[in-house]
Amino acid sequence: MPYTRLNLEEAASFLHLTTADVRALAVHGEIPCEREGERFVFRKGELQPWASRRILGMRGKHLHDYHSKGVLHPHDLSPEASIVTELTIRECLEPSLQARSRAAAIRGMVSLAERSGLLYDPRDLVVELEAREALCSTGIEGGAALLHPRYHDPYMVDDSFICAAVCPQPIPFGAPDGGKTDVFLLICCQDDRTHLHVLTRVCMLCHSTGLLNELRSARTPADMFDAIARAERTLAESL
Repeated sequence: MPYTRLNLEEAASFLHLTTADVRALAVHGEIPCEREGERFVFRKGELQPWASRRILGMRGKHLHDYHSKGVLHPHDLSPEASIVTELTIRECLEPSLQARSRAAAIRGMVSLAERSGLLYDPRDLVVELEAREALCSTGIEGGAALLHPRYHDPYMVDDSFICAAVCPQPIPFGAPDGGKTDVFLLICCQDDRTHLHVLTRVCMLCHSTGLLNELRSARTPADMFDAIARAERTLAESL
């Protein structure tokens, strides 16, 4: 359920943080929570988008530290595992996505996701992606957007997977640096823990490797897949 109530320890486990870190965030009003006497109460449906925004804004050591706290569920989420390569569907890679607006890019990415055979309801995913963008753009610096729905459960997808596409004509997508976006990655996960780990890994690939430029240079889906695998191997060597 999206509004499951969590105590301090449960929230810390969900976010891959220490209880001391979560308590400090709560005391300073930096994380959504409620206070009931001396206890802090967290709602899972509020923590997930908060954590996504936090990861999208991380850089350098903070991003590496958060990534190292991944767990095994249900895929191998250890730092050395090539989780992005594993989840990337070759049939869901498009080097020339024709889209000239945010709405068209979202629809185009969902069409790619349909090729996976793992998506139950494409219309529901479109609605979820639009609702997620309404909360806060998933655009990041460097011309990329990491699309993902607000909630993650096995009733939306049959297994976790990733799609990627490059738009020949960059479009405004709300990136924090004001730049336009031409590389789109769609992350669809069955559960919140997998999603947060994968989102962190994809952010690291975008910020710490040459993945984005390699995707832009790719001419075929096979080229794109090779670029992702190569970038993740490079990242693994640095961890």
